[in-house]
Amino acid sequence: MGDCVPWYGEDGVYHGWQEDSWVSGFWPGMLWILYDLTGRESYKQAAWEWDGRIEQCYLRNSNLHHDVGFQFLPTAVMKYKLTGDEDGRRRGLFAANFLAGRFNLAGSFIRAWNLDKIGWSIIDSTMNLSLLFWASNETKDPRFRQIGVAQAETVLKHFIRPDGSVCHILSFDPETGAFLEPLGGQGYDKDSSWSRGQAWAIYGMANVYRYTGDRRFLDAAKRVAHYFLANLEETGIPCWDFRVPHREKEPWDSSAGAIAASGLLELAEVDEWDGSFYRKAAMRLLESLTEHCGALEEVEYQGLLKHGTGEKPKGAQVDVSLIYGDYFYLEALAKLHGWNHRVF
Repeated sequence: MGDCVPWYGEDGVYHGWQEDSWVSGFWPGMLWILYDLTGRESYKQAAWEWDGRIEQCYLRNSNLHHDVGFQFLPTAVMKYKLTGDEDGRRRGLFAANFLAGRFNLAGSFIRAWNLDKIGWSIIDSTMNLSLLFWASNETKDPRFRQIGVAQAETVLKHFIRPDGSVCHILSFDPETGAFLEPLGGQGYDKDSSWSRGQAWAIYGMANVYRYTGDRRFLDAAKRVAHYFLANLEETGIPCWDFRVPHREKEPWDSSAGAIAASGLLELAEVDEWDGSFYRKAAMRLLESLTEHCGALEEVEYQGLLKHGTGEKPKGAQVDVSLIYGDYFYLEALAKLHGWNHRVF
């Protein structure tokens, strides 16, 4: 793939994108995991420059937003953890400051995207909170942690429904903080259950519990996990939205399955009561992904997983390989093989 930013690919070839894309950290993140697992210098060399490349987006006034966690945790922060590189640490802390600066005090939410979306917040940001918790531990500054907990509490209050289903986007009045309405986003509609959003919530809430020890977040992760597992297809693969009409005719999303599998393994590690259940569920999910979506035996195929769905409401990236699906599939397999470091 050279030095392009892979995002999605049909017929085994990834399309390149720009460094300010939210997906730009996943390919180098895969390289850092492989370096950590194998010690091979070629992986380290291929991964080394990526955090610097993404940092240049700040200088170009590029479109960076709430997803800097996805961009800098697998690159700068992982680089620092594995090598002690001070530039990696500096870039990670800079990204954490940027993310903290997006916090809206009225309403207690981290703003999503830019331009006119001033009062929007999304479930994806639950994963980016790990950047704030890392920065708080690294600097001994509690403000990062306080913002992370505040956003997580907003997720508990507004995003996760009583049955364990999850909203993708919520709109708040940025001046008063009043909750306005749910929005469909990448799901079927405002009341639907976008499977990748479910997966973000499983993993993200498990992470918040790991960092805080607050049982409310563990209980939330478990509730979302049970909803996710109960709604899988007979193949064990998630549909792109669990509430879309005529689901049997709709495409799968292997990326949601991979994210959920890695999140379930995280949940298994932090839940001393039901951990074995979640580990077995993750293993079954990975087996299903490998059997029905795996491209591991196709040597010229760049993706690891097929049958991902990016933005179905826009008709974009349907039945393709997705670099974040590949990343979380690899991450989950690494965890099963005893990998002890954590990116998120």
